[in-house]
Amino acid sequence: MSMIKVEDLTFSYPASHDRIFDSVSFQIDTNWKLGFVGRNGRGKTTFLQLLMGNYPYQGTIVSSVPFDYFPYPVADQTQWTQDVLQSVCPQAQSWELLRELSYLDVDPEVLFRPFATLSKGEQTKVLLAALFLKEGHFLLIDEPTNHLDTQARDLVSAYLRRKQGFILVSHDRHFLDGCVDHILSLNRANITVQNGTFSTWLENFNRQQAFEQAQKEGLQKDIARLRKAARQTSVWSDRIEEKKYGAGPVDRGYIGHKAQKMMKRAKAIEARQQQAIQAKSGLLQNWEPLESLKLSPLPCRGDRPLAVFSQVKVQYCGRDVCGPVSFALHPGERVVLDGKNGSGKSSLLKVLLGESIPHSGTITTSAGLVVSYVPQDTAHLNGLLSHFAEKHHLDESLFKGILRKMGFERVQFEKKMEDFSAGQKKKVLLAASLCQPAHLYVWDEPLNFVDLHTRLQITSLLRQAQPTMLFVEHDRAFQEEIATQKISL
Repeated sequence: MSMIKVEDLTFSYPASHDRIFDSVSFQIDTNWKLGFVGRNGRGKTTFLQLLMGNYPYQGTIVSSVPFDYFPYPVADQTQWTQDVLQSVCPQAQSWELLRELSYLDVDPEVLFRPFATLSKGEQTKVLLAALFLKEGHFLLIDEPTNHLDTQARDLVSAYLRRKQGFILVSHDRHFLDGCVDHILSLNRANITVQNGTFSTWLENFNRQQAFEQAQKEGLQKDIARLRKAARQTSVWSDRIEEKKYGAGPVDRGYIGHKAQKMMKRAKAIEARQQQAIQAKSGLLQNWEPLESLKLSPLPCRGDRPLAVFSQVKVQYCGRDVCGPVSFALHPGERVVLDGKNGSGKSSLLKVLLGESIPHSGTITTSAGLVVSYVPQDTAHLNGLLSHFAEKHHLDESLFKGILRKMGFERVQFEKKMEDFSAGQKKKVLLAASLCQPAHLYVWDEPLNFVDLHTRLQITSLLRQAQPTMLFVEHDRAFQEEIATQKISL
């Protein structure tokens, strides 16, 4: 058995006084399949970079195995895929590569194509196959699902289940549950390791938080009772002291003895009070409440459909990539478009929004339809949040309040959005949409890069508010909980 040991790890970026990690210690087995979870912006990718030795840090990281990082950078993507994989893992035999690709349902002909011509999902699969052929290496896999459709996620999850010796950053519950046996959790105050799947970890985490909350409430009652007892003891002590110096004959020895007993009692109460306060301060340091979000959809008149797709085909370079698609979207329905990457899902959303996408067929929308859109791309986000809110006519206090509930720290409000993590950028678009009253919410892969806690918040909100939605999302658990209808392309 080989271990990776992290002791007293402390790190902050040179330009920042805020510590990302502060005296963090834990150890993991190199045979484990670890899912790595935590709020966006808390430092998951930074930690992987520290394991790779890319940043200076305080403390020690001891490992008997070398690390490899995914996504693996391919400098020359014009090379044939076979040559790229050979450079990643020179010792791999051709038959071994073909075996791994068969597990991932990848056509062997991709080996004889330029790497750049492969889809993002195919690139993910072939690079994972090559990296896992590097025997004795421990793989750090950073969010591989962002370029995978639902079917590909299932394949990669099953593939990872056959492997061992990796840390996997993912925010897809179904994906994690299918392939990990331990959870590495980046919490507010520390990093913890727990045996089991993500669902097991979440159940235990919620149980622990409920237990600590009950303990805290009990200690608060104890502290209030002890403070009341301390005040009463003080009053009694003062009265006894007055008798000691009162007029007339008194037994000062007896009074002194009684005052001494009162003093001991006061000190005992004070000690117990401090113990209770100290115990309370040690609770809920990793408190992650799933605060309720709110959404105010515009009311729809009657049950007439808000949008009707009739024989719609999206075209690319003169050929149909999907269709014909026909369905009606009624008030209260939440329709998910499902299909492989490149099947035209995002294009259908853009056609609905009136963008100039080549297509045939018709889309009819109800008069006065108000749509709130969350795009897939976040590259356009820059500047301060306050300027973004002003530009998009958002209630700034409501907008920032939603972001706070999604795990944003106040310090983020003073930073430029181009410095946000990918998950934080996506939360900006989600929070903006939640601020906008609309008849129809059109979301294109809204959960890409978004942490699991926020996914649970969004899921709870949509189940409660039941807005009318048309969305694309490859998170199977989210699909199953939110969609009232699935349109497969």
